[in-house]
Amino acid sequence: MQDAPLSCLSPTKWSSVSSADSTEKSASAAGTRNLPFQFCLRQALRMKAAGILTLIGCLVTGAESKIYTRCKLAKIFSRAGLDNYWFSLGNWICMAYYESGYNTTAQTVLDDGSIDYGIFQINSFAWCRRGKLKENNHCHVACSALITDDLTDAIICAKKIVKETQGMNYWQGWKKHCEGRDLSEWKKGCEVS
Repeated sequence: MQDAPLSCLSPTKWSSVSSADSTEKSASAAGTRNLPFQFCLRQALRMKAAGILTLIGCLVTGAESKIYTRCKLAKIFSRAGLDNYWFSLGNWICMAYYESGYNTTAQTVLDDGSIDYGIFQINSFAWCRRGKLKENNHCHVACSALITDDLTDAIICAKKIVKETQGMNYWQGWKKHCEGRDLSEWKKGCEVS
């Protein structure tokens, strides 16, 4: 697996990780940094006018965000039926990493004024309701429901996106880093079938 750390947690948050993720802890201790802030900073620097707003949003929500480990997310996704829902579990885990860094409260303000929300970075203009009149809200869900620790609404909406669009081509992170690659490493050691 290329360019993918085993964990997205900082060492200070290890106490909240289950023992099933112990292999990720030792790998993280070997050099993984606090990914959520780095991810937000990288997203902010790639954007022009909206970059500052994204960075501020990441700093404000950082204290309250839930950052899942790769294996915890693999278990959640597997239980929710994402494994082989049009794509393998490795595709879903890889996509979530490159879209949000496994951060449930990730928000990215785009140049058109819309916002991408949550672990799957689902766009407010097309898929959720933020309160604007011109939003389509195809998932029939409030955008705020996509940035909670309960991933149910985000998973339901992501399934709808995959089914009703061009599969995972909706997500640029997946297209750039996951498409056409061997993604078996993404669930390796996670005790999912």
